[in-house]
Amino acid sequence: MPQIIEWKNPGAEDILWKYPEDDITWGAQLIVHEFETAVFFRDGKAYDTFGPGRHTITTLNIPLLTGIIRRIAGFGETPFKAMVIFVSTRVVAGKYGTRAQTTELAPLQVHGSFWFKVDNAQLFVNEVVGGQNAFTTSDVNNYLRGFLNEKIIDELSRYDLLTVFTKLDETSIAAKTAILDAFKRIGLDLTDLRFEGIDTTPEYRERLFWLKTGRAAPAEVLRMETVKEAAKELGKSSGAGLGTGMVLIPQIMTPTGAASAPAAALLICPKCSGKIPATSKFCPDCGSKIAAPSAETKKCPKCSHPVLVTAKFCPECGKKL
Repeated sequence: MPQIIEWKNPGAEDILWKYPEDDITWGAQLIVHEFETAVFFRDGKAYDTFGPGRHTITTLNIPLLTGIIRRIAGFGETPFKAMVIFVSTRVVAGKYGTRAQTTELAPLQVHGSFWFKVDNAQLFVNEVVGGQNAFTTSDVNNYLRGFLNEKIIDELSRYDLLTVFTKLDETSIAAKTAILDAFKRIGLDLTDLRFEGIDTTPEYRERLFWLKTGRAAPAEVLRMETVKEAAKELGKSSGAGLGTGMVLIPQIMTPTGAASAPAAALLICPKCSGKIPATSKFCPDCGSKIAAPSAETKKCPKCSHPVLVTAKFCPECGKKL
């Protein structure tokens, strides 16, 4: 009875399967089902391929491998050594997820799904199966996930934070095009790619909010972040005149070239770090009660504005104290 080489009952998500025996006899019956390709593989290289049908293995239908066998072992060797790798040509789904950075080094977390199929089985077996020693579906999935993540990181690094979040459709199309070309080089066809989740850190989320609403230019957002960080540090000092964790935000908040009218005094909420008017009794962001100015403040003799006892000039009217 001739040797039967067949991939029986492949799963819907299976990408490939290696026939367990390497000893192949002349006259063996190779059965290739629909949406499959069989590839003969030996010494790290893919040789002859077979599409759907029932094939009798002879020197006529494996000419590439026959030439190797003749040179190495002489014609007529039976059984001869070769792997038979069955490759599915159906569309298969995969998942990806990675961390990336934008042009301003904003951290990103992105994940989604992709769909692909083997377009060139011989090239795929050479580049992925043999080249990466990936002889199981799990091995292939792990390799492709890392391969795709690397391409997404490269692509997202070309854009700034605002572009990534406000023009995600355009960004995803560009990423898909780049990955499509990369997949073709390893014998695959990328049929679809979707971004299902993308996020950044809380600090950059706040920056993104101001940029998306159009209430502040990038330079102004950077100024606000600088003030916020400075206020946090000042609020840690024992001389913070408005209570622990709170401090008046100085005139740095006034943009360059703005009108000469003085900016309203602001506080940093000790609980949520939100910027609130100095006259507030409760934080409008988190509802925390704002402590009244402590005994370490006094009134300016000229304008009655509260100032620190250690201040040498009034921040409101400029009077020397």
